[in-house]
Amino acid sequence: MSRLTDLIAQAKAKDAELGKELEREFKTLADRRSFGLNFERHRPESVELPGRPVRKGDKVRVLAPRGETKNRDDQLWKVRSLSGKGSERKALIEFVEGDVRKTQEFAVTDLAVVAEFRDYIYPGLVSTGKVERGGDKPYHTVINAENFHALEALTFTHRGKVDVIYIDPPYNSGAKDWKYNNDYVEGEDLYRHSKWLAFIERRLKVARELLNTSKSCLIVTIDEKEYLRLGLLLEQLFPEARIQMVSSIINPKGASRGAAFGRTDEYIFFVCFGSAAPIAVPLGNEWKIVQDKRAGKLRWAEALRSGSDPLRSDSPNQFYPVFIFEGKNGPEFHSVGDPYFGDKWQDVEVPAGCVAIWPIRSDGSEGRWQNSANGFRTLIEKGYAKLGKWRGSSTSITYLFRGEQKKVEAGMFPIVGRRSDNSIIVDDASYQPTFIPGTQWRIASHNAEQGGTNLQKNLMPGRKFPFPKSLYAVEDALRFFVIDNPNAIILDFFAGSGTTAHAVMRLNRQDGGSRQSISITNNEVAADEQTALRKGGLRPGDPDWEKWGICDYITKPRIKSVITGKTPDGEVIKGDYKFTDEFPMADGFEENAEFFTLTYETPVAVAHNRSFSRIAPLLWMRAGSQGRRIDMESNDGWEVADTYGVLKDLDLAAPFVDAMMKKKTIRVAYIVTDDERRFQSVAQRLPDFVEPVRLYESYLTNFRFSMGR
Repeated sequence: MSRLTDLIAQAKAKDAELGKELEREFKTLADRRSFGLNFERHRPESVELPGRPVRKGDKVRVLAPRGETKNRDDQLWKVRSLSGKGSERKALIEFVEGDVRKTQEFAVTDLAVVAEFRDYIYPGLVSTGKVERGGDKPYHTVINAENFHALEALTFTHRGKVDVIYIDPPYNSGAKDWKYNNDYVEGEDLYRHSKWLAFIERRLKVARELLNTSKSCLIVTIDEKEYLRLGLLLEQLFPEARIQMVSSIINPKGASRGAAFGRTDEYIFFVCFGSAAPIAVPLGNEWKIVQDKRAGKLRWAEALRSGSDPLRSDSPNQFYPVFIFEGKNGPEFHSVGDPYFGDKWQDVEVPAGCVAIWPIRSDGSEGRWQNSANGFRTLIEKGYAKLGKWRGSSTSITYLFRGEQKKVEAGMFPIVGRRSDNSIIVDDASYQPTFIPGTQWRIASHNAEQGGTNLQKNLMPGRKFPFPKSLYAVEDALRFFVIDNPNAIILDFFAGSGTTAHAVMRLNRQDGGSRQSISITNNEVAADEQTALRKGGLRPGDPDWEKWGICDYITKPRIKSVITGKTPDGEVIKGDYKFTDEFPMADGFEENAEFFTLTYETPVAVAHNRSFSRIAPLLWMRAGSQGRRIDMESNDGWEVADTYGVLKDLDLAAPFVDAMMKKKTIRVAYIVTDDERRFQSVAQRLPDFVEPVRLYESYLTNFRFSMGR
C-alpha cells in the first residue's frame, strides 16, 4: 500500500478533490484487512545484474558517471534497439509513463540490466573454480547470485530433495545490512518492517518447494527486532508444520542497547515438516538447565517393582526367591528359584549357606520382581544384576534396564571389570548422555566472538566479515536433524561467510558421511567500501569492484581454506578445532566443492540447444552433484557420465539405454526431444531407478510455472 499512498499523493497534486475521494476509499479498504500478520507486499523487488549482457527488450537503469558515488537515475528504462559492436555498442532506451514517452541513447557500458521479481528467468551456471580432496564424494556447491533467482534455479534441480534449510537472514537492524530494490533499508524507513517481511516471504515461498515434505526442517535465526513478525510469518506460510523457538546465548558479555537491557541471545526457529523431529544425541551437562549428577553414570534400577501393578497378584509368575551368600569380597548370587504359587513361601528350602531374598515390599505386603525368573538368570549371567551391601535376606538387588544395557553393548560404557557378584564395572569418565535438550541454550562454544569472529581470523587473516555465526552453533543446530542421514542435503541461501558449509564438512568428518551443502550468496560489496570504490572510478561488474564482494572475497576463499587447510595466501592455518573433536585446522577436510555464478539465458537459446554449456551444471546438480560432468554436447549423439546421461540423437537410443543399464550409479536420463511420444518410448526402456527428464521442455516449463506463481 506504500505504492498506493504515493499514487494518491500524485493524484492530489493534479486533482485535489479526486485525491481526497481516493484517499477515503483507500482508508475504507484498509480497515477491512484480514486477521493475522498484515503487511505491505510493496512493488515487486528489483535487482541489478552487473555483468549481464544488455539485450533488446531488457529493463535497464542508467549508471552514474564513473567517479560519482550515486546512481544518476533510479528510473527503469526499456531497451528498444542495439547498434554498433564492442566498445562502441549503444542502446536506444525508452521510458513510458501515461502519455509521456522519452527515448535516449547510451553506451551499453553505462547501463545495468535490472530484473524484477515478477519477470521470467531462465538460469544457467558458469563454474568459477573448484577444490577437490574428497575423491568420489558429492560436491558442495557455492552459487554467486541474487538468492531469489538462485532459489528459482533450484526448483529445477532440487525440488522436494532438500533435508534441511539453515538461514541467518539480515536482522533488519537499520544499519545498512540489507537492500530492497537496490537501496539499503535504514532505521528511519517507515516501511522497513513490511519491506523485510515481503523480502523474506518471497524467498520462503520458493524455499518451501525445495524441502522434502515427508521429512525436513527449516532453521531460521533472528534477533529481537523481527522475531515476533517472523514467528507469525512462519505460522502463516507453513500451517502444516510444527514450529518451536529456541533462545540461544551468543554473546554472554551482552551487546549494549540504548535505554534497554543488553542483548545476549538470539532466537532460532525450527520448522519441522512430516516426520522430522530433533534427534537425541550425546550432549554435555551444560545443555541441561538443572544439573543431574547421575546423568553421566550407568543407572541401576531397583529389581523390586514399584509404581504401577507392583503386587504379587498383578503377576504371580514374578514372585520367586533369589538365593545369595556372603562371599569373601561381598555378597554373591547363588541361584534363582522358580516362581512360587503357594501361601507358605517362608517354608521354601534354601540352599546350604545361602539366604533367600523375596520380593517383599517395605510395608510387608507381597510384591513382585521386575523380571521373570529366566530373565533374572540371564541378567546375572551377563553381569546386569547387582547386589548391595550384605544385609542378609534384606540385601538390595538392582539391575540394568534394557536402555542402559544397550549403552553398554554399544560401547558407551566400556566394561573394565567385574564385581564378586559378577556385575559389570564400567568406565564412565568419558560418557556423554544422549538426550534432546530444552529450548534455553547457554553453550560456551556458541559464543559468536570465539566460534565466529576469532575462528575466521585464523582461516583468513586480514579479511573481515561482520558478525559471523559460531561454527559450532550452526553445527549443533544441524546435528539434531541430520545425524541419522549421512547423505543429507543442506541449503543456506543467506550463506554469508560460508559457516553452514563448514559445519556440514565437520559433521561429515565425525561419522564418515557424504552430506552436501548448497550455499547461495550475492557478491555485494560492503556499504562503507562502495563509496571509496565509486570515487576511484569503479562500478559493479568491474573486476576490481567484484573482487571485494562477499562471495569472491569471503565465502569462496573460506570454503577453499577449510578444505585445503591453507589461508587464501597459501599459509598453513594456525590453531585447532576444539569442540566434539579436536584436530589441527591445517588438516583440512576430505571434501569437494565447486563455485558457480548464476547466468541469465534466453528461452530461445535454451530451446534451440545453444546454451548447453550453461545448463550443464544444473543437469549435473539435479543428478546429485557427483562425479564427472558433461559440459559439452557429444558428437556421438549421446553421453553417459557417473550419475546421469544425455541423449540428443534419439536414433541412438538403444546403445544409450544399454550404457545406462550397466551403471548402477545413474540417477537421471536427459532426453533432448520436442516429441512427447518419442520421449515416452525411450523413457519406458530405462531402468526403474533412473528418472527420465525431457529437455528442454522440462526446464522451460519449470521456470514458466515457477516465476508465474
